Amino acid sequence: MLRSASARLAALYTAGFALAVVVLGWVVMATAQAALVQQFDARISADAEALEENAKSSSLADLAQAINARQLEPGALAYGLQTRTGQPAAGVLAGLHVPDGWSTPSIPDRDGLPDLFRVHAQPLPGGGRLLVGDDFDPVEDLSAVLLWRFSVALALVVLLGALGGLLMSRQAARRVGAITDTAEAIIDGDMSRRAPIHGAGDDMDRLAGVLNRMLDRIAYLMESLRQVSSDIAHDLRTPLTRLRQRLEALLSRADAASAGPLEAAIADLDSALETFAALLRIAQVESGLRRAGFREVGLDTIARNIVDAFAASAQDSGRQLDLETVAPVAIQGDAELLTQLVANLVENGIVHTPRGTRIRVRVTGSALEVSDDGPGVSEADRTRLFDRFYRPERSRSTPGAGLGLALVAAIARLHDATLELRDVRPGLAVRAVFKPFHPQSPAR
Repeated sequence: MLRSASARLAALYTAGFALAVVVLGWVVMATAQAALVQQFDARISADAEALEENAKSSSLADLAQAINARQLEPGALAYGLQTRTGQPAAGVLAGLHVPDGWSTPSIPDRDGLPDLFRVHAQPLPGGGRLLVGDDFDPVEDLSAVLLWRFSVALALVVLLGALGGLLMSRQAARRVGAITDTAEAIIDGDMSRRAPIHGAGDDMDRLAGVLNRMLDRIAYLMESLRQVSSDIAHDLRTPLTRLRQRLEALLSRADAASAGPLEAAIADLDSALETFAALLRIAQVESGLRRAGFREVGLDTIARNIVDAFAASAQDSGRQLDLETVAPVAIQGDAELLTQLVANLVENGIVHTPRGTRIRVRVTGSALEVSDDGPGVSEADRTRLFDRFYRPERSRSTPGAGLGLALVAAIARLHDATLELRDVRPGLAVRAVFKPFHPQSPAR
């Protein structure tokens, strides 16, 4: 889910909202602080102007008495009066040395802790300086409160965004997973599966509908092609079989001069009939109908039986067939088709390698490997070795139609096995990796 597009989109939106909260918080804090400072300055300026007017008509001593009296009033500001020489004359700010105009100095409170003040200092017409200020801590406290509130809001935005993204990702992953499962089932041969449609009419439903229509069309075309192939194979096998029977009848009455051509014609017909039989068998395997009969099969037993069956013919042809490293391996599958798979691989090694080649069959883990020390296959040929009717150039003179390994590939796909081709230098190794079978313990 964390790697899904919906999760990344949710994270992007969450980051955008978080940035918006940060910008909004900065604007609100700056605006609130500016408004409070403006109120502070207006109150201080009003008091300073009143005292300045009083100083025009009174002496410095009278102004000092007025400042001392004002400081005793509830909620009064802080004042300071300095003489012409800068000496303190009255007020708590009299000993503060700041330049004329506005400033925000730090003044120790009664406990000796720094305390911020907003102070305005100005010279008086009759000499001396007047300082008027107020405690600036309320502005700082408000800024701290706003910072805390916006931090909580930012955390909530990120948390809700993450939860929303998680829910969106789970829902999207569930629906994408359903489509993926459908695709996997179709790959395994179940062409009847379709992507679920929830009826919401959203993008996923429209995508599922399009995929289902595409799958319907593909299934129709594949079934038509399979039917045509099967019909052609069936329809041609019957006349070819009859033709073979007629040729055998002619061969039984032919003289020595005609026997050779008739035998060659019968051999060609047998090759064509074997090709049609192989095509029908591949079509049957690819239909997936044999999957319903899967049961526990010992892959090691099949390999041992095939080696025993082909050992004599391999030796007669000048090859050596050995069984190596066989461990008991149980898989779910069709024993007949798996026997065909191993037999095709072994027969392919016997037919397409020179005399003196050693062919090895190995079963390890859940994999079966058939390898030889022959000339091997080029990389260009290895990419097409499992295609139907494809044969490497040096195999053109050997019998066969290039369908043996195509049948191996079809059987492997039916069993969810992975086929691997390796150049073992010298020679070629074909490895089929199956899913291991773990039988369940019987219920007590």
